[in-house]
Amino acid sequence: MTSTEQTHSVRPATDSGGTGAAPADRRRWFALAIVMTAAFMDLVDVTIVNIAIPSIERTDHASVSQIQWITAGYALAFAAGLITGGRLGDIHGRKRLFLLGIGGFTLASALCGFAVNPEMLVASRILQGGMAAMMVPQVLSIVHATFPAHERGKVFGLFGAIVGLGAVCGPLLGALLTEWNLFGLEWRPIFLINLPVGIVSWLLGRRFITESRAPRALKLDLVGVALVTLGLLMLLYPLTRGRELGWPLWGHLSMAGAFGVFAALVAYERRKAARDGSPLIELSLFRVKSFAAGIAVQTVFGIALGIFFLVWTLYMQIGLGWSPLRAGLTGVPFSLAVSTAAGMSVQKLVPRYGRKVLQAGALIMGAGVLVYLWEAHRYGLGIAPWQMALPLVVMGAGMGLIVAPLTDAVLSEAPREHAGSASGLINTVQQMGNALGLGLVSVVFYGEIGDRLTRAQVGPAFVHAFQHALWWVAGIMGVIFLLMAALPKWPAQHVEGAAGAELPEVEKEPALTS
Repeated sequence: MTSTEQTHSVRPATDSGGTGAAPADRRRWFALAIVMTAAFMDLVDVTIVNIAIPSIERTDHASVSQIQWITAGYALAFAAGLITGGRLGDIHGRKRLFLLGIGGFTLASALCGFAVNPEMLVASRILQGGMAAMMVPQVLSIVHATFPAHERGKVFGLFGAIVGLGAVCGPLLGALLTEWNLFGLEWRPIFLINLPVGIVSWLLGRRFITESRAPRALKLDLVGVALVTLGLLMLLYPLTRGRELGWPLWGHLSMAGAFGVFAALVAYERRKAARDGSPLIELSLFRVKSFAAGIAVQTVFGIALGIFFLVWTLYMQIGLGWSPLRAGLTGVPFSLAVSTAAGMSVQKLVPRYGRKVLQAGALIMGAGVLVYLWEAHRYGLGIAPWQMALPLVVMGAGMGLIVAPLTDAVLSEAPREHAGSASGLINTVQQMGNALGLGLVSVVFYGEIGDRLTRAQVGPAFVHAFQHALWWVAGIMGVIFLLMAALPKWPAQHVEGAAGAELPEVEKEPALTS
């Protein structure tokens, strides 16, 4: 999802500390407010940045590759650190890692806000993504350790509301902060707003959050993390810089070499699983057809969203010349449609129609993209926000039908003993797909724009490039529809307490992504 949409994640309930005393501890509700605030801050941060990208490009003269790395760098660091962040919390304490993560996230936000050049901003965003990877995995692990089972359903419902609220508030808040140009700071308040929120959350978290650990936490696989990160960098860096540098030979060699690194990763993970049973990636999961297909769906879906949301922002603000506020308001129907459809899909549609709901979502979202493509071609530079409402609502409805039940569908046939590894891998590949999609923007969007444009040529060039990118997104949705045929016809609903007494307790937890 964009960084505005979130799926569900499952972790085995092997927590210790805090569970037994939770019903009598009124402080748990303060702890809940603190971790939900942190989750909301992470969610909003991604959508805020998307809206402010044109302002950053205009005021700081950021290059195409720097613009992509402001968003892709965050997603890459977040993806690479998710599983490690979760395991560090299990080993050293969720409260400790949460405080470290939110403190680092706040510091990185300050560095972003006071960045003196695009290079510093990119580096600060990568740091921010790494800190989010420490903070986010602890959020619902803390909830699990703090609340008894009978209260968690209510808590997860609150998280669903936070997801919907963040999807709507992020673009609007980013638009307002950029439009207001507070104290002449241009786009910088979108990051600086995190400072008071982060500091207060850190101080209150020290007092109200109860420490907890997993009694049998898996060991860290830092070599696996390093190989994943190296492979992605070898693939993404040439994609983002290739067009500016004239597609040099080293770029092609680097992208080809990335697949060698991924092959080495598979070999290493196989050996590590045999040696100590704690690999970063549980390769046995890929023997389950539905899981392998679901991972492919998550990755490809992330690519589609990474492409769309960045080029959509550039199209509206640079191509059409709209203000950030006008662009932010235009996206509200999309966000509302996603939230509404997501609730309906889980509560009413999937229990009745199963996999067909997800396949319908892919077709509906693809249809919305095609309608948007037709309108962009027909109205050109004269298109109005109300004319975009129909395709955006259709796209949002389709996306909502997919994002909420997809993880349950992917996990339906995965072994329960690997539920934690499987859910962590799902969240990771979604972020990796998003980073790859952002990297591909230089090919599918900027590749259609000339290097030296007059002011009169900018608008038509961006409109044309937007249409070209939409063809790619529509094609990707078709691929997703085909991949979904391998998902189970009736995805299991992994809800708290649904598993029998002989199975590990499983909780349904949102994967709060950027």
